[in-house]
Amino acid sequence: MLFAVALASGGMLLFPTLTSGGGSAGVNPAEAVQLINREKAVVVDVCGADEFAAGHVTGAKNVPLAELEAKLATVVKNKTVPLVLVCASGARSKRAVAIAVKLGYENARSLTGGMGAWRAASLPVEKS
Repeated sequence: MLFAVALASGGMLLFPTLTSGGGSAGVNPAEAVQLINREKAVVVDVCGADEFAAGHVTGAKNVPLAELEAKLATVVKNKTVPLVLVCASGARSKRAVAIAVKLGYENARSLTGGMGAWRAASLPVEKS
């Protein structure tokens, strides 16, 4: 009986990790703010220039997804610094995480829910 309880609790602990594809690829807005403030994370917005101009995370750098592989190394030189990748909904930023990891940025994360979640959390938005 004790073995069954231990096995079940272990399964419950592993379930979120297995269902989210590793668990470390996404952060919510509060976690992103902590990464920015505590670990000096760099925010990279992978939207197009028009979406970026309409509103983005304060201090974010704009590198459209189509140009990410070619330009990320020039925008963020230190590959050990945490990256928070952002787009409108979170879909493009998930793809951007895969590109960043392929380029050697092991601490790349996607903002879950994108700018919609950022705005919903009443966090500052900058327009250019």
